[in-house]
Amino acid sequence: MVKKIIKNILRVLGGILGIVIIYVILALTLPYIGVSKKDTTDVANIPVYIYTNGVHTDIVLPVKSSQVDWSTKIPYKNTKDATDKGFYLDTPTWAELKFSTAFKATFWLGESALHCTYYTEMKEGEDCKKMFLTSKQYQDLIKFVDNKFDKNDKGQNILVETDAVYGENDAFYEAKGSYSFLYTCNTWTNNALKVAGQKAAFWTPTDSGIFQHYK
Repeated sequence: MVKKIIKNILRVLGGILGIVIIYVILALTLPYIGVSKKDTTDVANIPVYIYTNGVHTDIVLPVKSSQVDWSTKIPYKNTKDATDKGFYLDTPTWAELKFSTAFKATFWLGESALHCTYYTEMKEGEDCKKMFLTSKQYQDLIKFVDNKFDKNDKGQNILVETDAVYGENDAFYEAKGSYSFLYTCNTWTNNALKVAGQKAAFWTPTDSGIFQHYK
C-alpha cells in the first residue's frame, strides 16, 4: 500500500516536472518564430510605444486622438494627481508578487485587472520602442484594449477601489478573464501587437520574446 502511494506520488511529480520542462522549452523557442508586420499603403502617423520594466511589457497609447479619448474611459479623477498626461497600460513588478498570487495566476484561480497609468512623455531606448500605426490599425488596437475591461450596466469601466497603486498617476480597473503561465501580461502585449499589425512573437510569456523582434 505504501509503495503504491509512493509510486503514485512519483508519477504526479514526474508529470509536473515534464510539464515544466515542456513549458520552458516552448517559452525559449516559440518567441523566435516571428509574426511579420502587415504591409499597408495607408498613412501610418499615430504614435504607439511598447515599454518594458525588465519583466513586464506595456502598451503606450496617446490620451486623445480623433478616434478615442481615453480620459473619458479612464478618468483623471481616479488617480491621485488628476492632470492631463499620457496613457499606458501597466503591470506590477515582481517585487510585489506573493506566492499566493503567483499560484492563483498560474492555475487560473485569480481575477485579472488592468493597471492604467498616465505619463507626460515616453523616451525611446532599449526598453521603449516607438512605432506608427495607420488609422485602421489603431482602431483595431482600441477595440482590443477596450474589450479587455469589465464594464458595469452603464458601459463604464469598473474602478478597483484600492490604495495599492504605485504612484500618483495610476489606477486599477476590473478586467475580463484571468492570467496564467500560458497567458501573461507579455502575452497580452504580444497579442495587442498582432491585432495592430505590428511585429510580434508567435507566442511568448516574457518581455524579451517581444523585444528581440524590435532590436
